[in-house]
Amino acid sequence: MGKKVVCFGEIMLRLSPPGFQRFVQTRSFDVVFGGGEANVAACLANFGIPVEYVTRLPKNEVADACVAYLRQFGVGTEHIVRGGDRIGIYFLEMGSMQRGSKVIYDRNGSSISSIEPGTVDWRKVFEGADWFHWTGITPAISEGLAAVCLEAAGTAKEMGLTVSCDLNYRAKLWKWGKSAGEVMPELVKHSDVAICNEEDAEKVFEISAPGVDITAGKVEGEQYGEVAEKLMERFPNLKLVAITLRGSLSASHNSWSGLLCDGRRIFHRPIYQLTHIVDRVGGGDAFAAGLIHSLITSAGDLQKSLDFAVAASCLKHSIFGDFNLVSIAEVEQLIKGDSSGRVSR
Repeated sequence: MGKKVVCFGEIMLRLSPPGFQRFVQTRSFDVVFGGGEANVAACLANFGIPVEYVTRLPKNEVADACVAYLRQFGVGTEHIVRGGDRIGIYFLEMGSMQRGSKVIYDRNGSSISSIEPGTVDWRKVFEGADWFHWTGITPAISEGLAAVCLEAAGTAKEMGLTVSCDLNYRAKLWKWGKSAGEVMPELVKHSDVAICNEEDAEKVFEISAPGVDITAGKVEGEQYGEVAEKLMERFPNLKLVAITLRGSLSASHNSWSGLLCDGRRIFHRPIYQLTHIVDRVGGGDAFAAGLIHSLITSAGDLQKSLDFAVAASCLKHSIFGDFNLVSIAEVEQLIKGDSSGRVSR
């Protein structure tokens, strides 16, 4: 058993029309559960890392099904708090070719949105843990949840845990009165590892890559090394900054890569071409989980950690649902250069 990781955030019921149907066409929905931090937890559990997931869910059968779903994938649920009225929902319409995917949130008044400091005994949660992961989605949901996230990150640092954050900017969620730029700095100050995509640093901290137009479909890693360095200058507490790099040629064809910066060196990973995407939701979470797993297990080899994170998240795009259900062996096979997809028998 490896080091124990704790993840905190909202898990939702995900409803998506079968295949690539539009909302107006469908008469049924495929049902799974997902959410940024839960996706990371499930992926880590799948890779054999002991993990506990903390959230707040109502006392009803749908929430029971959610807990059972998490347990199915090996995620610890001992510290899930029960209370409130409802589980959050999000609707996902899968894009294809030049038609982009669409997400509709139905999470106002969800159980976790009314959580307050003191609800979770963080010292008990962090007993025996080595790592805490949170994302920028969590403080975006409500003022109380932002306070609880800060409470958790501060306690984790006091207890000596490594703290990682994924900036994960969601414009549709920051509605409770303060902006991400006002709330996130204090939270990031409690973190050791920051993860973001090609847009997050600009949206949250106004740190942008020079001369980049992400709508052009081409994203170069060299342009984002400066973003990582500026984040580390602004937050001297950060030991590592990782950036995922997605070039979106269409909803079905993306390029995928990433970089990792330790303040002295910038590591890059060659680009993967994702030409027939099954489900891109959770791709960034798969990267975060792959990075955490590899940082825990690879004894400080940062290039190896980045290679594993990018390859794991590349493969996630072939998996339906929010969770990345690929094996370590499959990730390592891709890293070695076998991207043939040949039948194994």
